[in-house]
Amino acid sequence: MEGGAYGAGKAGGAFDPLTLARQPHTILRVVSWVFSIVVFGSIVNEGYLNTPAEGEEFCIYNRNPNACSYGVTVGVLAFVTCLLYLALDAYFPQISSVKDRKKAVLSDIGVSAFWAFLWFVGFCYLANQWQVSKPKDNPLNEGTDAARAAIAFSFFSIFTWAGQAVLAFQRYQIGADSALFSQDYMDPSQDSSMPYAPYVEPSAEPDPTGMGGTYQQPANAFDAEPQGYQSQGY
Repeated sequence: MEGGAYGAGKAGGAFDPLTLARQPHTILRVVSWVFSIVVFGSIVNEGYLNTPAEGEEFCIYNRNPNACSYGVTVGVLAFVTCLLYLALDAYFPQISSVKDRKKAVLSDIGVSAFWAFLWFVGFCYLANQWQVSKPKDNPLNEGTDAARAAIAFSFFSIFTWAGQAVLAFQRYQIGADSALFSQDYMDPSQDSSMPYAPYVEPSAEPDPTGMGGTYQQPANAFDAEPQGYQSQGY
């Protein structure tokens, strides 16, 4: 089975980094990985402010700690997810089981679509909190570029993760056209539903048909002709 439908290379083949790097889904994973770094890195480094009058830091997004926490959490988890699926892409050519390949592609569809949704929520949330932020909370405009960058790359991440879901779905459709992917192959010799072949009794005399005699059990054992002693009527 070719790797075009399910990944680089053939089932059980060796890992080829050049082939993997040219795969569209691999490129999108790397781009998504970079975007996640930008989002959580911007918030961690410049997303918290403090004023001389206040000793505690506060979130740059309308002083809402949940907004900063959401952006950092989603960014870090997306970063880890990208690494895991990059590792899966590298291991994918060595998966010989069709069922395991199908599960990997289906998980790619679900996870990518889920992360596209999380980034959409994050973009809306951060953009809304940034819009209602009060200028008096940040009179020197500190960290504004980082805050806008986190919002912008959250928006871009929606499309990179949605693109991964679309590519994974296309791979699934290509694989579904294959008989090995759509149904499980079973060795006929191991199929318990197949009826047993009739018992062929060897014949001592030449058989014109070449098939020998076929053993057939009587319909009723008591219908067989009695053998041995028989009572005689007097």
